[in-house]
Amino acid sequence: MPPRPPPTPEHLYLILWKAFYAVEAHDRRSIRSLGFASDSDFAVLEALYSKGALPVNVLGRKLFLTSGAITTAVDRAQRQGLVRRVADPADKRVARVELTEAGREKARCALVRHFQNLATALAGLDPAEQRHLADLLRKLGKHAASAAGAELVAAQPR
Repeated sequence: MPPRPPPTPEHLYLILWKAFYAVEAHDRRSIRSLGFASDSDFAVLEALYSKGALPVNVLGRKLFLTSGAITTAVDRAQRQGLVRRVADPADKRVARVELTEAGREKARCALVRHFQNLATALAGLDPAEQRHLADLLRKLGKHAASAAGAELVAAQPR
């Protein structure tokens, strides 16, 4: 049997897009199953757990949330006793968000379960395939980022 030709760029993009959305749907179901009302509520705890206390605006940028959305998410977590706002020691005008002990414990437990759930979604690839995929996606991402600065092919009049 002759080797298959490489997929066209549009077909490869469609495959990548469908795979991303399937994994993302699994990710969202996992987050909901852990009792989080929204992805941003989970993301706030995950970011603070892994990065430590952060200014509200920095946290929002890291999570790709608007200032209104991050304020709402932090307010919700604060009402639940999971985070607190503290003045930045270097600049009292800046509010930093940090996990409370309850927030740290909830994040720790949720992350363990969430990572197990993600492993289920990714189990379609063996460990060697997962490493290879990670390498390929990094390579693709770097190339696409650098190509974004290049001129796009302009439509030619017929």
